[in-house]
Amino acid sequence: MVNLSTPGAAARRRFVAVSAVLGWTGLAIQLYLILYSRWSLEASLLGGLVSFFSYFTVLTNTLVATVLTCEWTSRDSAVRRWFLQPWVSSGIAVSIAVVGLAYNILLRHLWHPEGWQWLADELMHDVMPLLFLAWWFYCVPKGTLRLWHIALWVIYPLVYFAYALLRGHLLAAYPYPFIDVDTLGYPQVFANAGGLLAGFLVIALVLIALDRWRRYA
Repeated sequence: MVNLSTPGAAARRRFVAVSAVLGWTGLAIQLYLILYSRWSLEASLLGGLVSFFSYFTVLTNTLVATVLTCEWTSRDSAVRRWFLQPWVSSGIAVSIAVVGLAYNILLRHLWHPEGWQWLADELMHDVMPLLFLAWWFYCVPKGTLRLWHIALWVIYPLVYFAYALLRGHLLAAYPYPFIDVDTLGYPQVFANAGGLLAGFLVIALVLIALDRWRRYA
């Protein structure tokens, strides 16, 4: 976490504040766009809210914004202490890195958003991954991560994948085209998920290597 007694702490605090605001801004814009679309179609707003939180991107950006807000604020609480544990914030860093890479490699070419949707997409898929990884690299205490932490970090994407498949099976609506069972079939979907999981593990290993390097740098 940011130590206010060290040189440059004020600048780091401003960086964290701006990053937190941008994180919540991207989420707020995306939520507004979904709810406005549902309202225009006279569809359930509650259904829009459920849809909003059915995206790995949204869930992970919410975690990112929460961690940055906990870092920004000074009021102590059990929630703040938990989110600012290095192994917790590091696991979130791995997930947001996957969000950014997966979008730019697999999804960016599939559509070309404009206006507010473009802004929300850029904030959640490009800006926030870079800002959070920069915060992790410079501000999170180093030297405490272990390989077994990866087993804890991977629970989040695995649970999300199971939820996305179940929701897709029940509603015939999948949040991402590479896990669309109706179009691709289960073998291809599991192959795609396996590739993403492999990428997650590689990023996790890189993060742990950086953690150990930064400890002695």
